Amino acid sequence: MHNHKLGRDFGWLWTAYGVSTFGTFFALNAYSYIAIRVLHSGTTQVSLLSAVGTAAGALLALPLGPWTEFRRKRPVMIAMDLVRFAAQLSLPLAYAMGVLSFAQLMGVAVIVSGANVVFKSASGANLKSLVHPSDLLVANARFESTTWTASVLGSSMSGVAIGIFGPVITVTGDAVSYLLSALGIGFIRAREPAPPPARGGFSVAEVMDGWRYIFGHRTLRLFFFNSVSVNSLIMVGAPVLAVLMLDDLRFTAWEYGLSFGIPCIGGLIGSRLARRLVARYGRQAVLLTAGTARTVWPIGLAFIGPGLPGLAEVIGIELGLIISCSVYNPPSATYRLEQSPPDRVSRVLSAWSITQNLAMALLIVAWGVLAEVTGPRVALFVAGILLLGTPLLLPRHLAPAPRDPLREREQRSGELGRRGRSVRVD
Repeated sequence: MHNHKLGRDFGWLWTAYGVSTFGTFFALNAYSYIAIRVLHSGTTQVSLLSAVGTAAGALLALPLGPWTEFRRKRPVMIAMDLVRFAAQLSLPLAYAMGVLSFAQLMGVAVIVSGANVVFKSASGANLKSLVHPSDLLVANARFESTTWTASVLGSSMSGVAIGIFGPVITVTGDAVSYLLSALGIGFIRAREPAPPPARGGFSVAEVMDGWRYIFGHRTLRLFFFNSVSVNSLIMVGAPVLAVLMLDDLRFTAWEYGLSFGIPCIGGLIGSRLARRLVARYGRQAVLLTAGTARTVWPIGLAFIGPGLPGLAEVIGIELGLIISCSVYNPPSATYRLEQSPPDRVSRVLSAWSITQNLAMALLIVAWGVLAEVTGPRVALFVAGILLLGTPLLLPRHLAPAPRDPLREREQRSGELGRRGRSVRVD
């Protein structure tokens, strides 16, 4: 078994990730909450907020995939953290001055969404260069575990913070978390590999290269369509469920936060099980089983009731969903990184995120209209039914990881250097 002490630099990256993830969950659904309770927006506007912010952010990030690929990744990550910090901080300042508007809320959503896509594409490439290939699953499992630890704390605290300090306190906390993340990434001292040489400026071919690679790779292609479908159909329920719980069923802010905070404990369980399950049963079996299991839970959200029993229903459904997702995510993310060539990692991850965000945005609009016409419960039920068919897209066989000549040369150089040092010591 490979040594799982991943080093000081990974520790700084991990810390930065933990802080910003806590901020994200501390502000979970903050835009929807502000829109509903502060700006008195309805279901259509809340869905439009999520959809337009996500879609426009994805389009904003579209030309930045190649731009990120041909630059060192950590400066890009720091820049995106600072952009998100400034954008988020504008909301509490506007609220304090009494000028907060739906248009500003949507504008910030667009900027943050675009910066998220760029940051994720850069961070995936950075992680692949920072840790040994055999440690990628360990690193991704740690990130997954951290995600759910932060979500337990952040989601549970957000409702209380809103009740004490007001509705924009969670956005303020999220803004500060991005600033702290930028500082943590800045402390990483490992020499970052030189990016691949640029091929002569912006071009459509460079922008499309990530999709071209995904569609030409049979296994990645199936994972891609499965991921886009599952994540979109899960996320379309978020604004609809917010309206159902906060407006129709009259749950309080702390109950709403608690309903998503407690189940996140399941993420700790699943992420800790992921590596053991892969070691025992194999990655293919885990991806197929957990990938199927995560689709059976959301349909239950269409049947939740008011009061304590309804709250218990939401907690139970979210717990099952999160355990399944947290077992699936680390081996899935690791496989995606393994299958992406070093000179295309950022573009592959950008293409993945942009497609997912655009699909999510279109479906959120559709489900907002559906919920307006038929009611939130019917919209949640339809999403749950469609989710049950998505396991058909999961691949039944995994392609082996492609060779990485640069990594192999670095390993050979390292081994020769160690031999040389040992000879000189003797």
